[in-house]
Amino acid sequence: MDKRRSTARRHRAVAAAFLLPALVLLGALVVYPIGYSLYRSFLDRTGDSFAGLDNYAAIFSDDTTFTAVKNTAIWVVLAPTVATALGLIFAVLTERVRWGTAFKLIVFMPMAISMLAAGIIFRLVYEQDPDRGVANAVWVGVHDTFSESAGFPKARPLPVHPLEAGEDGAFVTKEPVSAGVSVRLPLIGVSPARMPSDARPAREAEPAADGTVTGTAWLDFTRGGGGAPNAVDPAELGLKGIKVEAVKDGEVVASARAGPDGVFTLPASADGATLRLPGENFREPYNGVNWLGPTLVTPAIIGSYVWMWAGFAMVLIAAGLASVPRELLEAARVDGANEWQVFRKVTVPLLAPVLVVVLVTLMINVMKIFDLVFIIAPGSAQDDANVLALQLYRSSFGTDADLGLGSAIAVLLLLLVVPVMLVNIRRLRRESRR
Repeated sequence: MDKRRSTARRHRAVAAAFLLPALVLLGALVVYPIGYSLYRSFLDRTGDSFAGLDNYAAIFSDDTTFTAVKNTAIWVVLAPTVATALGLIFAVLTERVRWGTAFKLIVFMPMAISMLAAGIIFRLVYEQDPDRGVANAVWVGVHDTFSESAGFPKARPLPVHPLEAGEDGAFVTKEPVSAGVSVRLPLIGVSPARMPSDARPAREAEPAADGTVTGTAWLDFTRGGGGAPNAVDPAELGLKGIKVEAVKDGEVVASARAGPDGVFTLPASADGATLRLPGENFREPYNGVNWLGPTLVTPAIIGSYVWMWAGFAMVLIAAGLASVPRELLEAARVDGANEWQVFRKVTVPLLAPVLVVVLVTLMINVMKIFDLVFIIAPGSAQDDANVLALQLYRSSFGTDADLGLGSAIAVLLLLLVVPVMLVNIRRLRRESRR
């Protein structure tokens, strides 16, 4: 018996000797920082006086910090749910196609990119300028497909031109027009590079003998200088597509659009009318959505997170789906269930343990999200996109550092993460008992 006890003590001593370095590192890198952060959270900004719960109260009373709490709650609810749902959809659908492996590889590839690189990528994607930002380039393209953009923003006449400013950004002729007389509608203020690609050199319209009103609308500007104002010069381009309206007694009696050479023709009813270039010709072009503005910055950043982590969710769910007994799925189909019923009542319940693992993992991950918010959100919208991890950094290391408040935020994050971890540990123990 003594020999057995001696052997057991020796084994425990050997085990302790092997565990001691890990325990020292664990204490130095985990336990001590947690303990010191908890202690520091009860001190004031300088660390000299006891502040009690004032730092914790400040988290919920300060507008900036409370915004971080609200945004973190949005992240915890929205980001893991969307990423898991997309991962489930991708895993189920790709199981049925031959090129599913290639698709999974493409979806999973963003996981190989660091948060820093992903933040830089999506900062460019969300650029407001459609010529630089992919999101707005697509959005503006779709918008312009269904709603024609104005062709000539900032165009205007010179004082010597026969046009003057009207209502709602329009320009009207100073005198009524007559049939059989060619009308000139010159404008300036349009960059030649912004002119329609199919615009042609302007042409002086021929007076019509059939009672109609003809005219020319053109860019009265010659690149490199030269040319005479209010005269159609050979190097000047027609304002192709500009809308011209004939107005009598406040009513539009006729309208037309200029051709590639700027020439337009109005019916005889325009005789004696005032010509108007309506404001719709000159409004600023649709410039897309302000993705990084105060309203959309948080959903936009969550979108970039989902782009990165949907592949992670898909891979884990696909692994769980591979272990689902196919006999159960076939039995459900034989019993008359359609594919949606099989998915909702058989596949999803069988995948529930895997879905919980993915959700819990992503929830823990988003509670400490920092990189994407810090990089993607511009300075003007960073307060609106603020999250607890970012506020922890700003409070602890910013220009107006308050280590007491920063430590309180760190403790709050720990308290938020611990329940989720305990749920995961309990689930793992239940799984191991089966």
